[in-house]
Amino acid sequence: MTDPIPPSGGPIEPALMADLAAASHILVAQGVVDGFGHVSMRHPTAPNRYLMARSVAPALVTPEDIIEYDLDSRPCNANGRGSFLERFIHGEIYKARTDVMSVIHSHSPSVVPFGLAKKPMQAMFHNAAFLAEGVPVFDIREQFGATDMLVGNGEKGVALAQVLGRKHVCMMRAHGSVACGASLQTAVFRAVYTEVNARIQHWAVALSEGEDLAALDTEEGRLADAVNQNAGMRAWDLWRTQTRAKLGW
Repeated sequence: MTDPIPPSGGPIEPALMADLAAASHILVAQGVVDGFGHVSMRHPTAPNRYLMARSVAPALVTPEDIIEYDLDSRPCNANGRGSFLERFIHGEIYKARTDVMSVIHSHSPSVVPFGLAKKPMQAMFHNAAFLAEGVPVFDIREQFGATDMLVGNGEKGVALAQVLGRKHVCMMRAHGSVACGASLQTAVFRAVYTEVNARIQHWAVALSEGEDLAALDTEEGRLADAVNQNAGMRAWDLWRTQTRAKLGW
């Protein structure tokens, strides 16, 4: 006997669906995702539901591709459309973090080394201030041994959400990273500037010749991130305008 299809949390404004689809294209343009990766958004009026595109490359996402899920990551309206195997990343973070309204999973290339090396990612500049409070590393083998590295069920999603804790970004060893935020726009900003920060840290380490980096401390990060909550919308407005001009929605 198959499980019943969960009911929908209710209709969503077309503009919000277009923004969620556009977020995938923005992340492609900014070098955060390529043929892989995904972005989700909590349902605006039903916190026990979230929205994410069907299993398709981010550059191909349209508003019509978006599927609604319950927090166990069961689709409410798949209608024959395939789902991402790692959707459990999103569902379990939404369960654990009522403050989170958007989650992004990516394999951005400058970020991946920080899940492998012993040197942690630090906040290199003010736009990446959200990193100053720390960036944990989820090592899937610690609980599950040798795996295919994918967060392909709820149990693995729970483990990842526990390592993320109250942070904004989490590395995934030999895989990628997760970024989240209190809005879709904030999550996109953080995913983009995590990749930018990673590149800057690689350069800074090369220049430092083994000396400590003058990264933002926790209090500087807190103060700068408070400003970025509003200033980050400037970047979103630019990226969204560029996407609208390119795609027409």
